[in-house]
Amino acid sequence: MKTVVIGHKNPDMDSICSAIAYAAFKRATGMENVIAARCGHTNERIDFGLKKFGFEPPVFVHDVHPRVEDVMEHEVVCAHVNAPVYEAMTRIGEKRFRGLPVVDGDRHCVGIVSGFKIGQYLFPPLDRISSTRVVEASLTAIRESVHGKLIAGEDNDEVRPHLLVVAAMHTTTFQKRLAQLDAKSTVLIVGDRWNIQEISIQAGVRALLITNGAIPRKNVVLAAREKGVPLMVSPHDTATTVLLARAAVTAGQMLVSDFKSVTPDLPLREARHEVAMSSQFAFPVLGPDGRLEGILSKSDFLKDVPRQLILMDHNELTQAVTGAEEVPIIEIIDHHRIGVAPTHQPILFLNRPVGSTSTIVANCYQQAGLPIPPPVAGILMCGLISDTLNLSSPTTTDVDRNVLGELSKITGITPGDLASEIFSVGSPLLTLSPEQVITADCKEYTERGARFSVSQIEELSFSHLHEQQTALIGALESYRAANNYLFSSLLVTDVNTQNSVLLVRGAASFTRLIDFSEEGPSAWKLDGVVSRKKQLLPYLTGLIARSAL
Repeated sequence: MKTVVIGHKNPDMDSICSAIAYAAFKRATGMENVIAARCGHTNERIDFGLKKFGFEPPVFVHDVHPRVEDVMEHEVVCAHVNAPVYEAMTRIGEKRFRGLPVVDGDRHCVGIVSGFKIGQYLFPPLDRISSTRVVEASLTAIRESVHGKLIAGEDNDEVRPHLLVVAAMHTTTFQKRLAQLDAKSTVLIVGDRWNIQEISIQAGVRALLITNGAIPRKNVVLAAREKGVPLMVSPHDTATTVLLARAAVTAGQMLVSDFKSVTPDLPLREARHEVAMSSQFAFPVLGPDGRLEGILSKSDFLKDVPRQLILMDHNELTQAVTGAEEVPIIEIIDHHRIGVAPTHQPILFLNRPVGSTSTIVANCYQQAGLPIPPPVAGILMCGLISDTLNLSSPTTTDVDRNVLGELSKITGITPGDLASEIFSVGSPLLTLSPEQVITADCKEYTERGARFSVSQIEELSFSHLHEQQTALIGALESYRAANNYLFSSLLVTDVNTQNSVLLVRGAASFTRLIDFSEEGPSAWKLDGVVSRKKQLLPYLTGLIARSAL
């Protein structure tokens, strides 16, 4: 089972840093196969913080929907298209399968062979019982199928109809019977009846198959060589030899070429719909090149998905990685309002009114009595400083101040110096397009049935905002329309003055209620507002409540 520790869409520094640190904490406390992940791109500031303390960005995970590859059987038992059907039937019996996929030499799936169809061939209805005497196979395949040894003559790989005839009769009767047969197509099966063997060779049968491991006499061997009649010996008794000889046809001759297949990346919910009404016993899983990568049966849908999530810095499904609703969520570590994702079982849910999720992760180390490694302490400082604007945000608590002081001691780095480095790197307004600014740190919310988005960026001043304002408003409108939101907003915060400008595009019934000082079309000045979570979001949800009256 893989545990994925992952932050919200459009991740900020706290989301990324807390995920890395908490994954390290879980490994330190004994959980195996834990990875940190992200479901959005990093930015220059995040990359700076990670690089400063020796970390690579977490693995990118766009979608965690359960897929066919999560539950399919990877170790596939299959049959080669040229393998005797007896071999396929043996594997079906050993594994208690209903059938097998059939592949060529390059492992391309060419069809499926079912135990039912093989059974019909070996034991046909009474009205077709005479068909059991004819085997369309090569002499080589017949010999290999009965585990036989070639005594005289040569193997022949030509696939053609062969008539199996058992010489279980008096010599005179046999001679009459032989005269009625097409000797050139007859494979005569006989025990140690030397006179029958000689008569058959002289008649020029297609091949002679001696049963019970009987060693033919020298004169029989010489006669076979002179007449060019392949002479084979089976170690089995006559009844078994006949049964095995009939199974010498290839899997390719028994396959169903019109079959339904699926791909490894097909979401399970779609796969379930595709195969629900099919009578096919199993479904080959084929890669882009048509090669067999696995096999899916209907019982596989009952398997647990080998993946579970720990959500960091969020608890609402609208902000979670795509597909989170279909994967077990075992923990949530967050400091935002509760709009919690539903879970199937009780989980660990740490939601604390502090300034950052990084603060909570540091507390986890402290409460477990585990030392925080200096590199981990460094990225926790980055997450805490970024989310609290170096303890100046109204979301800051004494817990945040104490934790930052402890982390500073571990790293030997002054918080003010680190904050200056972080906020001086990569101005979003200068390094990102308007569309990227909108989605860089964007969260979706639902309130009273209305969906809306709130984005935030931090700048050292508003000097670059005015030249970008018109383009940003246009990008907000496009984003709102594309997602059918009530409104989309962007909070641009000056970390030095602790003031913000709010850009909003949305329904007039909503925007007319905004009562801050206007800074131009679709723009308002929010002095002293720096926190999306504690200051802006409650204000916006209050406006939604008013607009619904």
